[in-house]
Amino acid sequence: MPEQNFRSILTGSFSTPCGDNPTVAMIEAAYRHAGIDARYINCDVSAENLADAVRGARAMEWVGFNCSLPHKVAVIAHLDDLAEAARIIGAVNCVTIRDGRLVGNNTDGKGFLASLQDVVDPKGKRVFMLGAGGAARAIAVELGLAGVAHLDVVNRDPAKAETIAALVRDNTDSDATAHPWDGAARIPEGTDIVINATSVGGGDAQAMPEVDLDTLTKGQVVADVIPNPPMTRFLRAARERGCTPLDGLGMLVNQGVIGVELWLGKTMDADVMKKTLRDIFAASDAG
Repeated sequence: MPEQNFRSILTGSFSTPCGDNPTVAMIEAAYRHAGIDARYINCDVSAENLADAVRGARAMEWVGFNCSLPHKVAVIAHLDDLAEAARIIGAVNCVTIRDGRLVGNNTDGKGFLASLQDVVDPKGKRVFMLGAGGAARAIAVELGLAGVAHLDVVNRDPAKAETIAALVRDNTDSDATAHPWDGAARIPEGTDIVINATSVGGGDAQAMPEVDLDTLTKGQVVADVIPNPPMTRFLRAARERGCTPLDGLGMLVNQGVIGVELWLGKTMDADVMKKTLRDIFAASDAG
């Protein structure tokens, strides 16, 4: 009889609070579908315990882990190296462990970019982005590395928008401009892609970022980073105006796919992961 192995491959996540993070269900469903004996352990780790958690992952020979709030910047001090995008962004949400060496990456923007590329190649395109938080920062850098022609960043605090625009200008071949968000944001003529990178619309199907919807143009790709509900009010309004909507569910799923590829060198079934999340969100909405 073949020798049996009762040791699972270990992956997981460090964040706090962590109870509402469905990533564990999504990734473990993908592991089961692929027939891989691996676990994804969702850990509630406080800021003062982050160093111990990282040392523990290394000691227990985990192959990698995700880092979410509030650890995306603090974890960098405990790593051996950073991938290019993570270095530019200044934040890490995915760590790979090889031979005891920890390398940080950022899959937030990569997950969005992979989702976007399913509907349009952003190279040479003009992009208008709402928001200047962590997601916006990661998306902006990946768009710059992907060769967008120009990125307009709009935010209530124009200084934060300028920080992101400068990151793109200084570290990629793309141009970027910051704008203050006063009243309803107007989308410039010639814009190809519009992105809501704010949290407005998350968990509230009626909430919508303050945008002059009459400045949307038929044929534009309009994306939202909100995964739940997948079809936000902003996306519904864009679709009614002839735009192509892109929901945040794809970003979340692709982020997981990319993370597992970094850890295991294997590509998980994105459809299985997406169905798992849709089932979870549907159950949550019903409740």
